[in-house]
Amino acid sequence: MAHISIIGTGNMGQAIAAVAGRGGHTVTLIGKDDADARLGDVVVLAVPYPALADIVASRGAELAGRIVVDITNPVDFATFDSLTVAADGSAAAELAAALPESRVLKAFNTNFAGTLAAGTVGALTTTVLIAGDDADAKTTLAGIVAAGGLKAIDAGSLRRARELEALGFLQITLAAGEKISWTGGFGVIA
Repeated sequence: MAHISIIGTGNMGQAIAAVAGRGGHTVTLIGKDDADARLGDVVVLAVPYPALADIVASRGAELAGRIVVDITNPVDFATFDSLTVAADGSAAAELAAALPESRVLKAFNTNFAGTLAAGTVGALTTTVLIAGDDADAKTTLAGIVAAGGLKAIDAGSLRRARELEALGFLQITLAAGEKISWTGGFGVIA
C-alpha cells in the first residue's frame, strides 16, 4: 500500500483522501500550517493553480523522486473566460519543468469533489483520467484509484494535460453558469 500525501485540505483534497482511504492506503492531509509534515510516495497537489509556485519554492527538493499529481485547472476565476497558461502548454507541463526530478501526473482535474466522494457521475462509475510520461507512476495512481472503487483511464503522455485542463475548464464554466450541477459532470463509457 502507498503512503499518499495530499497538500490541500479543501473539498477536493478530502474527496481524494477518501478514495485513497477506501483502497486501504495511508493518507495524510497537509494544510498550510503543516510545513514540517513528511511527504508520502505519492503527493497530490489539491490546491488552486496559483499555489503551485509556492509549493515548488517551499517543497521542491522534497518532491524529487516522488509521484506528484497536479489536479489544478488554470482557470481565470475572475472572468471564467479562459485558461491562464499558454495555448500550447498546461499547468502540469509548467510543474514538470519546475520539478524535473519528480514524476508529474495530471489527474482528478476533470472530476468534481462530489463525484469522487459518491463514486458515480449519474449512473456511471466515476472515471479519473490520468496523463503523464512515467508509465509506472500512472500504473501506481491508477491502482490507487481502482482500489478506491473508481475507474482510471490512461489518457496518454503529459502533453494530454492540455486537453484535460480544457475539459476541466469547460466543466467548471458549465457548473458556474448553473448548466450542470457541481455534483454532476462528465462521465466516461469505455
